[in-house]
Amino acid sequence: MEQIEIQLSKSKLTLMTIGSIVFVVIGTWFVVDPSRFLSFICRSKTIIFICGLAGILFFGFVGFYLFKKLFDKKPGLIISNEGIVDNSGGLSAGFIPWSDIKEIKETIVANQKFISVIVKNPQHYIDRQSTRFTRWLMERNYKWYGSAIGISANGLKYNFDELKVLIQARFRENKLTHGN
Repeated sequence: MEQIEIQLSKSKLTLMTIGSIVFVVIGTWFVVDPSRFLSFICRSKTIIFICGLAGILFFGFVGFYLFKKLFDKKPGLIISNEGIVDNSGGLSAGFIPWSDIKEIKETIVANQKFISVIVKNPQHYIDRQSTRFTRWLMERNYKWYGSAIGISANGLKYNFDELKVLIQARFRENKLTHGN
């Protein structure tokens, strides 16, 4: 099997970063002047304020990681004889050997498709995250979706469906060759 390197898409990452900035600005507006957004849908300044604060925190975090990825020179994903190297997003798993993978499946969360990599020892990938927050996020992914590792094609120069087929085929090839 030849090694396949899939690069990060700087144009996709730029658009997602701009989108995050827009949501942070809107969230800030909600926090600064919640009364301006009172309507028949939401009549509580407190709820508007809390939504604004949540938007600032969530999209600020997302925007920060997207901005960092814009300057990342490493490939977003490497698929080789040994396994997968995931550097595709803010919760990148790093190296995942084929021998540790039990299953590859598609998971949809809020209309967003992910390639869920089900591994024998998910705690290993959770523990090697660099921050407490990313460890916590990976733990939530594992608890809610059955996998700590979710690969998205959103920031990659690759189509999601083609990527899923490619990874599943390489996983099957490895199982046939090595019997893992």
